[in-house]
Amino acid sequence: MKTVLRLLLTVVILSSCSPLSLYYREGETVSRMQAETQKCQVDALQDVPVANQVRQSPPTYWPGRTYCDGRGRCYRSPGWWQPGQVYTVDVNKTLRNQVEAQCMAQKGYRPVSLPPCKQGVKSQVPRTRTTTLPPLSTQSCFVKIEGGSFQIITPGQAG
Repeated sequence: MKTVLRLLLTVVILSSCSPLSLYYREGETVSRMQAETQKCQVDALQDVPVANQVRQSPPTYWPGRTYCDGRGRCYRSPGWWQPGQVYTVDVNKTLRNQVEAQCMAQKGYRPVSLPPCKQGVKSQVPRTRTTTLPPLSTQSCFVKIEGGSFQIITPGQAG
């Protein structure tokens, strides 16, 4: 149970450090952007469905070890093969992501990735959920807000 809690805590900590990736069109409402994104994702999934392939990485050979006793007699343990890992790959994922991005581009959106705001920036701005996509600069960052929403902050700009 402790291991599960540690893993969950690690995932939460790491996810709080990850960037916010979204499609962006200045002045658009977040709800409309999310609806447009979902529509493009569904359309892309219909046009380029999931095509999973099961694959296996190559096996690895581990040679045996040589052991020698105090009288100088040496023995070699047998080597062994470790089978390759079995994994699944969606061979259409890259194309599906491109179709989604093209759909959003046709609607006037571009993909952006914003870093999380540093504590000094977060502490100077009242916490309010972003409802309309604001102008961005190279200094723009984001703050996660409970419930899955976010706040985009551009230091030096009012609002």
